[in-house]
Amino acid sequence: MNKKKWLLGGFSALLAAALLTGCGEDTSSEPETAAVETEETETEIANENAEAGKYEDGIYFAQEDGFAESGWKYMVTLEVKDGKIVSADWNGANKAGGNDKVTASVSGEYGMVEKGGAQAEWHEQADKAEAYLLETQDPTAIEYTDDEGHTDAISGVSIHVVEFFDLAEKALANGPVEKGAYKDGAYYAEEDEFGDSGWKYTASLTVVNGYIVAADWNGIFKDGGDDKDTVSQNGEYGMVEKGGAQAEWHEQAEKAESYLLEIQDPTAIEYTDDEGHTDAISGVSIHVVEFFDLAEKALAEAK
Repeated sequence: MNKKKWLLGGFSALLAAALLTGCGEDTSSEPETAAVETEETETEIANENAEAGKYEDGIYFAQEDGFAESGWKYMVTLEVKDGKIVSADWNGANKAGGNDKVTASVSGEYGMVEKGGAQAEWHEQADKAEAYLLETQDPTAIEYTDDEGHTDAISGVSIHVVEFFDLAEKALANGPVEKGAYKDGAYYAEEDEFGDSGWKYTASLTVVNGYIVAADWNGIFKDGGDDKDTVSQNGEYGMVEKGGAQAEWHEQAEKAESYLLEIQDPTAIEYTDDEGHTDAISGVSIHVVEFFDLAEKALAEAK
């Protein structure tokens, strides 16, 4: 018998013995035991990572893409030190500018208890959601009770919190960012006089984490009455019907506001003529110099 046949014979004998042993013993529990051991190992590794800190140190920031029907847009700022989230700030900005949501809640302007019968003011419940994230260190470690994003996991919180945890997850995924160029707060400016048209323009801005997160361009009429946004929205101004414009004034103003939120610098706008028209903003044919000049004026106090 040559060497090759001898090896094949030996292998066949070993295989037969293994099959006989398998028929005589119940090994069905072995894969399950191995799976349990694997899960325990993964859990231990996850716990070790959590204890050691798994995030890069720095400031994290994320905000919603647009304003909701309520007029508010949420944003989250996180700070990470030694790999752990050490502070979390959940806030909001209104499309009309002005005070951020925390400030409006603390001052009583938002008035969720008085106006809505809530168990606590919005900023107090937001504080509890922030504390929960600092405890869990994981924005995905939250269970919701409904599609609106309410939860039973945080005692004393009845508001929907899904926006906070989703934005925290988004911020951490995006990585650390530089703080914005401005001081947080509400900023406002208006023209000194009424123009020949009878309108005087205003600009109201909101800054959170150094970024302009809300901007409102509006106008006051010399004889009083509704502001320019309202007059345009209700059709009274009628720039399309009366002047053949491509869009109503308030619609074009919103595009100018969005452009400022994008570029974050009211001086970074180029005009095509002395009247202050621009080609930089698609769908805008009105002169916008008044808005950007007022935004610059308002933000002078934010430097």
